[in-house]
Amino acid sequence: MLGTFVPVLVYWAYSGLYVLVGSFDKYRLHSRKEEKAKNSASKGKVVVGVLVQQAFQIAVSLLLFTVMNLWLDHKQMAPKAEATTAKPSVLVVGMQFAVAMLVLDTWQYFIHRYMHINRFLYRHIHYKHHSLIVPFAYGALYNHPLEGLLLDTVGGAISFLVSGMTPRTAIFFFSFATIKTVDDHCGLWLPGNPLHVLFSNNSAYHDVHHQLFGGKYNFSQPFFVVWDKILGTYMPYSLEKRRDGGLEARPVKD
Repeated sequence: MLGTFVPVLVYWAYSGLYVLVGSFDKYRLHSRKEEKAKNSASKGKVVVGVLVQQAFQIAVSLLLFTVMNLWLDHKQMAPKAEATTAKPSVLVVGMQFAVAMLVLDTWQYFIHRYMHINRFLYRHIHYKHHSLIVPFAYGALYNHPLEGLLLDTVGGAISFLVSGMTPRTAIFFFSFATIKTVDDHCGLWLPGNPLHVLFSNNSAYHDVHHQLFGGKYNFSQPFFVVWDKILGTYMPYSLEKRRDGGLEARPVKD
């Protein structure tokens, strides 16, 4: 139950923090005026859309963990049950995190990129997310329900299964992935943000993708930029100060 509901609570708690600090206009990547002019979805509509996707996530997670528990119950009847149910070491958990991050990144890159290549999928499915040209924190999971199910929920389930992590470990992994996703869409560049130091894939990097000039670049999410660099879809940027205050992620030509 914790593995199912904690990431949802983390989403709203962490995005709520960004709402509170959103008044720091000098750290915004877009002005408030630009946000109102460019975004076609109201914030109320965004909240409802995110709640719908999270309902799908909860349903799939409950099903996945139920199957996992049934499998563990079956294993406990075997002679070596004690060994199979032992808690993993810190090293094992770290390796499982790394595997899950790579698997999730790989899944999301190729599904995300294909949704841009396929005009039907972009127009009828993925465009909903890009109706927020100026991203903000609690709009991170504003997707068409089918996209949310395929990109996030199924991708998360695959990374969970491939990594072999326990439901307890999954609580921390998916909470971290949720924080990272919200941070990438926060629309702010706060000094000292550790996620900006640790990851090249950050709020400015993903902001480039949300702009009209960046729709064919920076597909990688939510952790690394490896696939963009390997497959030629990486668009570098520089952070520049805007004349009207705040910052702007401007593409850098090679």
